[in-house]
Amino acid sequence: MAVCAELNQLQHIEPSRFISFSFPSPFLHDASNPYSDADDHAEFLRVAVVDSPAPAAPSPPAARTAAMLVPAGRHRDWIFSTRAGQLHLLLSSRSQCTISRLILVGPEIATPSPRVVCCAAARPDPDPARARLLPLLLALCPRAAFGNGAIPDVPLLSFHDDLLRLVPVQVVAGPVVGEMLVEDVAVDCAPGPAELRRRLRFKRMPCLIQTQVRLARPMSAAASAASSLLEALEEGPASSLQPEVGGPLVQPYLQAMVAGLALIDSSVEENARSGARPRCLCAGVGGGALPMSIRVGLGFDVLGVEADCVVLDVARNYFGLVEDEFLHVRVGDAIQTIQDFAHGDEPDSKFSAIMVDLDSPEAICGVSAPPLEMTHRSTLLAAHRILHHHGVLVLNVIPPAADASFYKGLIDVLHQVFSELYEIDVGNGENFVLVARVSPTGSTLLDSSRLFRTELRKLTGDFLERIRKVEIPS
Repeated sequence: MAVCAELNQLQHIEPSRFISFSFPSPFLHDASNPYSDADDHAEFLRVAVVDSPAPAAPSPPAARTAAMLVPAGRHRDWIFSTRAGQLHLLLSSRSQCTISRLILVGPEIATPSPRVVCCAAARPDPDPARARLLPLLLALCPRAAFGNGAIPDVPLLSFHDDLLRLVPVQVVAGPVVGEMLVEDVAVDCAPGPAELRRRLRFKRMPCLIQTQVRLARPMSAAASAASSLLEALEEGPASSLQPEVGGPLVQPYLQAMVAGLALIDSSVEENARSGARPRCLCAGVGGGALPMSIRVGLGFDVLGVEADCVVLDVARNYFGLVEDEFLHVRVGDAIQTIQDFAHGDEPDSKFSAIMVDLDSPEAICGVSAPPLEMTHRSTLLAAHRILHHHGVLVLNVIPPAADASFYKGLIDVLHQVFSELYEIDVGNGENFVLVARVSPTGSTLLDSSRLFRTELRKLTGDFLERIRKVEIPS
């Protein structure tokens, strides 16, 4: 009866509502069954419904209901099996159409999944499965969708990423971030060859890849054949695959963050001539790709602060994080650490750079970064206080989808605290990197020293050319 009552309430949109239930499969023995390779005799499907966290705007284009089929073999993936994952799918699907409700249809979570998931090609368009689902989809539309006696159109959205294969390696739980997954994947890098990578994701925010590094194949593997890469992934436990550390970064937003260090190249060169290493504070460690690259690739003295001790264990055991004389990590609240340094509770508290790669723990409105506390004027003043005269604060920013004013507000407060502000658009429609300087540059970016610029380019690709100054509005 409780489920029936919940289903009855679906006649109206309720912000952030999420329910899931089993439903007799309309695909039994039908040629359109998208899951026939797994189990053509499954009698039930899992249906999950999530409503947008914000009420749809009443003005055109009118918000509506959309549906999505879970990709075959991935029904146990947190992207498709959790409320947080489905909410992100809804918010990200707004680039295809304005929707206020997303209906996800796939195998029941208890259905076994293969050890190696072969990621299927995109579904045909139009999808023949839609006709079998249409009565169910219409029944789950809100009453307002049938205005003036019209039958609503319920588009069947597609999910597509760049994965060819996916192999879960380990699931562990930390005291702060909760459950997390280490997985090895084969990534389609067309027109180049496929790559093997290792990724870290958190269950609380499953669509956000916390860390991603390349994997080196066994010496016996062929040098570049894509088939050999896939075979290496499928051989079993990936103990023979080793993470590559300290080299070119995989994730574009990390490349952009490192590119922000071009704004301190003159002081870095001065340090090098005097034999001193520039110091960098990494607020957020994750799998350790960023601090390892700054330590190994650029020769910085790095301190990393990570909130969860289990995340650090995962970084050491699966992602190649190695601590040494010039790379130290500690467990703690990174924002509080900045405050402690600023108030003199820590010795040697001046840094050339502070790199902030922290996502918001609140997943209710989808992925966002940094946490709201990091954007407070008091926190930014503390960061300013512990930077050298020519230092920079580098922020990875993912504006929350439900708050259009967040990004502008952050830019305004950074302008109030720092002398200059620069922006790098990562180009993925999600991440921006903001680089705030304590003091004016006094020169153009083209005047940067040749040696440090060369080393930066090895890690950052073309992001050095994407740095633009954000002027204070007149």
